[in-house]
Amino acid sequence: MAVYNNTSLYYTTSLNSGYLDVLESRPVPIATDDILYTLVNTYQYRPDLLAFHLYGDVNLWWVFASRNPEVIQDPIFDMKAGVKIYLPQMSLMKKSLGI
Repeated sequence: MAVYNNTSLYYTTSLNSGYLDVLESRPVPIATDDILYTLVNTYQYRPDLLAFHLYGDVNLWWVFASRNPEVIQDPIFDMKAGVKIYLPQMSLMKKSLGI
């Protein structure tokens, strides 16, 4: 039986007979101190790199799509240079995700 850590997108999704059930999304709350950031070429198609540089964990790549659903439907190919997204602060990540 697989166990996912609290940084995983699948952390709240249950297992059914050893298989992942339907994804239960993990919402990232909106905060007034979220930073509006314009993506640069370094992070184009690489949410894992941005997550590592911001949070020290590549497994938090899914946070950007969860926080910016109106801008990012595809968490890889919608991460293009020039796109503006909100970046949650690490303090919010610790509080809301329990990391």
